[in-house]
Amino acid sequence: MMNSTNILREDASDPFAGERLKVSYFHDRVKVLNLREAWSSWNGFKFADYYYDVDYEYFCIRNTCGTYDICPMQKYLVEGEDALPMLNRMVTRDLNKLRDNRVTYVAWCTDSGRLIDDGTVFRLGENRYLLTCGSPCLAWLRKSAFGFANVEVTDATEDYAALSLQGPTSFAVLQRMGLEGVAALKPFDIGHFPFMGGSLMVSRTGFTGDLGYELWIEPELALPFWDALYAAGADFGIQPYGESATNMARLEAGFIMPYMEFNEALKTVNFEYDQTPFELDLGWLVDFKKPHFNGRAALLEQKRNGPKVLLTKLNIEGNKPAEESILYSDKNCSREIGYVTSAMWSPAVKANIALAMIDTAALKGEIWAEIYYQRELRHHHKVVRCTIQSKPFWSPDRARLTPPGLV
Repeated sequence: MMNSTNILREDASDPFAGERLKVSYFHDRVKVLNLREAWSSWNGFKFADYYYDVDYEYFCIRNTCGTYDICPMQKYLVEGEDALPMLNRMVTRDLNKLRDNRVTYVAWCTDSGRLIDDGTVFRLGENRYLLTCGSPCLAWLRKSAFGFANVEVTDATEDYAALSLQGPTSFAVLQRMGLEGVAALKPFDIGHFPFMGGSLMVSRTGFTGDLGYELWIEPELALPFWDALYAAGADFGIQPYGESATNMARLEAGFIMPYMEFNEALKTVNFEYDQTPFELDLGWLVDFKKPHFNGRAALLEQKRNGPKVLLTKLNIEGNKPAEESILYSDKNCSREIGYVTSAMWSPAVKANIALAMIDTAALKGEIWAEIYYQRELRHHHKVVRCTIQSKPFWSPDRARLTPPGLV
């Protein structure tokens, strides 16, 4: 039974062993299911871009359920009497409001108010928190802990085997597994369930905008847990899905993605090529009622003056995705007003959708996208009208109902 992520790095006969990627605790199962050998990497882990077909995996998320391996996601335990004050100074949201066994979405910034990263904070108990995020953040956490005497920050990334289970039948699968009480979990709740002598943590969280859960268990139980989950999900269409299908689902939900909607401030070279929470339409994450936090003064000034640009949801005319399109204030493309960060034809919404960074001064006027596309090796382009949408493109009732249902 595999309980090490360094299997490929420990092969003494491999001259390149030290350069090999780490593998997930679920690798013995996912490698069999990756029929196309479509691997990518995430935080030094071997990671599936897709398994069989991107569209197929997307439809599993929206019509049945699927599992997404989140072992490579960064996880940090923050513990001690100063854990709450330290985190509350680091993030923009007020964590004093977070109760035990609850999760909240957070962002943290530089003193200039530029976004370093976003993630989630789990309150596991008094003085014990778990922070998860997409990119390594240990150095920033340790800097943020300066001045706090009673706080300990631990990289717990490899202390958990973790899967995201998303889709309309995800609740039915967990019920079939016999997780008594899972029906009572509200969005952002955490539950704990016994499993083979260990403990399974279930959070009603995810990155698809749909009904879903994230499942956290000890590494030594990873493969037995996978087998039990897939046995329970056999009648409910359970399938693995990779990064490409995830990107489709999160765009429909209007969620931001690093290096698409934002650049991480600590890795950005050009001045103001990074973003602030207000520019990313995340002003609701910034709580000025709490005491000082990183970036407070800069963010307060931007709130008073308003951001110069704003991440905006767009419906695009026609069916050609507006990927990397430049936006203009008129059909003649005489004045640039922004650019598209992510775009796709949405199968679930039946619409051509996009997220775009647009000059706030131009939001009340017309918006046009210049789209370039290819047909049988011939290059074409057209200019189409865009309309602003205020709500997420995809937000089914089942994602919010407790107990959830097939809505």
